[in-house]
Amino acid sequence: MLMRTDPFREMDRIVQQLSGGTSGTWSKPSVMPMDAYREGDEYVIVFDLPGVSPEAIDIDVERNMLKVKAERRPAAKTDNVQMELSERPLGVFSRQIMLADTLDTERIEADYDAGVLTLRIPIAERAKPRKISIGSTGSTGGRKQISG
Repeated sequence: MLMRTDPFREMDRIVQQLSGGTSGTWSKPSVMPMDAYREGDEYVIVFDLPGVSPEAIDIDVERNMLKVKAERRPAAKTDNVQMELSERPLGVFSRQIMLADTLDTERIEADYDAGVLTLRIPIAERAKPRKISIGSTGSTGGRKQISG
């Protein structure tokens, strides 16, 4: 149901992790981890965004392109704070996912709980299996009719 649009994005993510670069910018965001699976008549995409406020998450869909962008900002600091260790990645994270035509992008639902963004995308009615009944027109043969 999902198609990757940038085959080099995963390689960029690996290189970024190995080089120690964990901060993304708006022009070159970091990749956010995700899972995707089908559950009944819905496709579910789950993104890990710990420490990101819901107001800092943008979700857009244009045609079949889903774009999720989030920003983790540094905690408010005062002048008398001296950072000893900073390992939590900050900056901008994003994912672009090409959705199949079989998904109903008009009815996407988004929930955010405990740092996990969950998108639920229904399978389009036209993509669901349907029965085809065979009608009778007499002794000359049959006529097929789609029901559903």
